[in-house]
Order: sequence, then structure tokens, then C-alpha cells
Amino acid sequence: MEAVFAGRVHWLGWIERPVYWALGTSPEQEQSWKRYAGALIVFSGVAIMITYLIMRTQGSLPLNPQHLGAVSPALSWNTAVSFTTNTNWQNYDGESTMSYLSQMSALTVQQFVSMAVGIAPAIALVRGFSRRNSRTIGNFWVDITRALLYIELPIAFVSGLYSSARARHRP
Repeated sequence: MEAVFAGRVHWLGWIERPVYWALGTSPEQEQSWKRYAGALIVFSGVAIMITYLIMRTQGSLPLNPQHLGAVSPALSWNTAVSFTTNTNWQNYDGESTMSYLSQMSALTVQQFVSMAVGIAPAIALVRGFSRRNSRTIGNFWVDITRALLYIELPIAFVSGLYSSARARHRP
């Protein structure tokens, strides 16, 4: 992980570079702790709103074969905040409340991305301790991108292969 966040690992650079371009940043553009924290809050706020909107409009969206209506405002808000903050508190019956699209595009994505949002400030904290005289602690957008590409996706891929292999060998 140290090599990933120090920028010495680049085997997925062909994916990283377009992401940084779309975000208008680069690994060389480090942020102060205030800008880093602001980016984290903006990212999480947008994630909450998108998750909330998906659940509130699921009745009009595809992948809803049960024709489930919109999730109530309070439950949508609670679930969106809970999954964005990686507490994943569930106060509903999954298949009778959430459409397939809501479960896939809102909840599952948040479960995955929220881990990267937790890793990024942990890395920034370590940088802050190790760079006592520096005014910067890295770049939130770079850290979250690297956490997703180099840490989470490989773990998910290997875990998927392992689970698949185990399922095939069960009697």
C-alpha cells in the first residue's frame, strides 16, 4: 500500500490518467489539509445525494421487475447517509423495498467506494505525521482513485475468483 500511495505503482496508469484528467487534477497537485477535507466532504455529499435520488426515483427507473415505488424520504436519507459513511445500517427488507437498480447502483457502489473514502484520509493522516513541516498531505482525488484501482479492485477480483473456484468444487 505504501508503494501505491507513494506513486511508485503505475500498472493501471492507462486508467488513472483519464480519471485525473476528468477530475481536473494530477498526482503532482497536492492539497492542504483543508482542501483535502473539503474534497472529501464534497465527494461524500454528492454520493449521498445521488444515492438518495436513486432510491427516491426507483419507481421510474429500469431494473425494477417488482414495480417497487419510491423509498420514503426518511428511509432514503437514512440509507444514503449510512451506506456513504460505511455504517451500512439497514432498516428495510431488501428485495421488497429496493429495486435491483437501487441495490446495484446505489448500495453496492457505496459499499465499495466508501471503503476508499475511509482509506484516503487514513493515508493523509500518515502523511501528515511523516511530513511535519509540509503544507500538503497529498491529493484526495488521487488517493481515492488509487485506493479503488490498486487496492479494492484487485482484492475484489481475487476474492471473486476464489469464491467461484470454491463454489465449483462443492459437492
